[in-house]
Amino acid sequence: MLTISDAAAKKAKEILVAEGKASWGLRIYTAGGGCCGPSYGMDLDENPAAGDQIIEKDGLKVFIDMNTFQSLGDMQVDFINEGERQGFVLTGGKAPSCGPGCSSCG
Repeated sequence: MLTISDAAAKKAKEILVAEGKASWGLRIYTAGGGCCGPSYGMDLDENPAAGDQIIEKDGLKVFIDMNTFQSLGDMQVDFINEGERQGFVLTGGKAPSCGPGCSSCG
């Protein structure tokens, strides 16, 4: 099941407060895909949609539609802050299995 790190929950709540949306949550969604698996996106959302899975961590709500939730498996939402490299990332899970001729996997 998808988990949320302490750092990701803290940073997301800071962003929601800064945007004046402290009671809102995050939405994780499938943003497309290719031969190496799905790509994911994240946005702010006021309410869950019908059928959403809701994960909570330290007061942060994360909304995920069922198809995306099932594809995330045992991944974790984390926040990294490494100098110029900063942002939310998904870690863990299984590595994608690319087909022959996939230019993304080299």
